[in-house]
Amino acid sequence: MRFFPQGDDDLRSMLETIGVESTDDLFTSIPRKFRLDGLLNLPPAASELELRREFRAMARRNAAASTHAIFLGGGAYNHEIPAVVPQILNRSEFYTTYTPYQAEISQGTLQAIFEFQSMICMLTETEVSNASLYDGASALAEAVLMAHRVTRRPRVVLAGAIHPNYAAVVRTYTRYSDVELVEVAAGEDGRIDADALSAAVNESTACVAVQSPNFLGCIEDVEEASALSRGRQALSICVVSEPVSLGLLRGPGGMGADIVVGEAQSFGVPLGYGGPYVGFMGAREALTRQMPGRIAGEATDVDGRRGYVLTLATREQHIRRERATSNICTNQGLMALAVTIHLSLLGREGLREVALQNYHKAHYAAGRLAAVRGCSLPYAAPFFNEFVVELPTDPSELNRSLLRKGIVGGLPLGQILPGGQNGNDRRWLVCVTEMNTRADIDRLAEAMEDSL
Repeated sequence: MRFFPQGDDDLRSMLETIGVESTDDLFTSIPRKFRLDGLLNLPPAASELELRREFRAMARRNAAASTHAIFLGGGAYNHEIPAVVPQILNRSEFYTTYTPYQAEISQGTLQAIFEFQSMICMLTETEVSNASLYDGASALAEAVLMAHRVTRRPRVVLAGAIHPNYAAVVRTYTRYSDVELVEVAAGEDGRIDADALSAAVNESTACVAVQSPNFLGCIEDVEEASALSRGRQALSICVVSEPVSLGLLRGPGGMGADIVVGEAQSFGVPLGYGGPYVGFMGAREALTRQMPGRIAGEATDVDGRRGYVLTLATREQHIRRERATSNICTNQGLMALAVTIHLSLLGREGLREVALQNYHKAHYAAGRLAAVRGCSLPYAAPFFNEFVVELPTDPSELNRSLLRKGIVGGLPLGQILPGGQNGNDRRWLVCVTEMNTRADIDRLAEAMEDSL
């Protein structure tokens, strides 16, 4: 709403109705030391016209992504979104609805969820999938809790270069539980250190989580990590934050992963300031009843007609606090629909073509940037569409220079990895997708040569 018509009389009436004297009484449950003492630090009141002018001036300071060549990834990826995706999403049947408690009357919504689950199973080579999760980070945290419940073991091993933000969410989820979290750093080549991982996994380990391609862009040996987990009767979790890679790489479930989670933003969901995104989870069928969130199933009625239902779990089980499989009682339905539409448009061959474009363009870019004076590629491991460049200067300074030339540069690793370890203060994570042309890549290399 642009205008709130409630006046002082309306406010008094509402306060009387709920039995409090002032709005301050609404916040008594918050300890006083955490409440604001005084006025907000805001400028003097302005007219609507003045405010509009101010906001327009602020907006003009933003760089329009559509006019820039983007080489930034790190968990959020710039991919082409066909026009039909937002067109269908904006239909009122999808855009304004919420699955009711009697969910079966929303057959269209349930069918869309069922198709999403089916596509996730095909991508990840798993047997079952749920109706999406909030994002990739919370999906990993839910998988960790799931493994903890199934095995009744306390130790959780995060192996190699898992996205730091994902690891942080896992730490938050498990902070006040009896989970023992062990993080094993990546080796010198940017991938899992097999010896360190083997030493970290023991008979009390519930699960081993790996990411592939990992945060540094390197492709991990998921099969080896899964075999190590099985050898200790632990579950294996694989994280995929760039699912376009599954158009070229084998699904983690086919390499032994028990649970596959990740972020599906690459399919039909535009870049945003933190979201909304859409997490996914696939797993072995034996783990179905421990999966968080909702599952849509296909059934037939008494007349043999096909229909869709929520199955194996009720909404109410997710509000049972510590006895619940999850405290997530909804799903990112609209975003999951975007993923479903996008994947249905691509098909198997289309997805493979997009994946190949990402792969080949990224490798061409790696060769061009490695040839720039003072630059090198510190990791020799295979990669998909992201890779790390060692720079002779501060990556943030380089990014500012590139931005002035219409280029959004890579991610300075020192900003997100702790303490600039292993020279990360000079390392730069570059992402190349189908949106980058050969001319864009050449322009990036030339701009770097001028700036370094």
